[in-house]
Amino acid sequence: QVQLVESGGGSVQAGGSLRLSCAASGRTFSSYTMGWFRQAPGKERNFVAAILWRGGSTYYADSVKGRFTMSRDNAKNTVYLQMNSLKPEDTAVYYCARNFRSSDYDLAYKYDYWGQGTQVTVSS
Repeated sequence: QVQLVESGGGSVQAGGSLRLSCAASGRTFSSYTMGWFRQAPGKERNFVAAILWRGGSTYYADSVKGRFTMSRDNAKNTVYLQMNSLKPEDTAVYYCARNFRSSDYDLAYKYDYWGQGTQVTVSS
């Protein structure tokens, strides 16, 4: 049983930074690809970032490249999303998730466990 809990969301002004954390309980996830997704009101849940279980390679949506950095601490069963230079367009509920172990790290339906989400609001 895996429980993912996000934290670190909040409200910031454009250009500010936040660091989201996703802590897993009940099971380690060192062998799983982990991802971050976000969903804005009225929009689909979109891929933000992923870190592969093997090698730790990271992938990012074009919209966040150069601004967001994903990392993981397997010893703590925690993944992070450092978000810099935030824009109003980044406003969304952010979710962390565990992948099925497919190569499709950017597809929401390839993830089997999801956190409850944390709200990020960026004002102009």
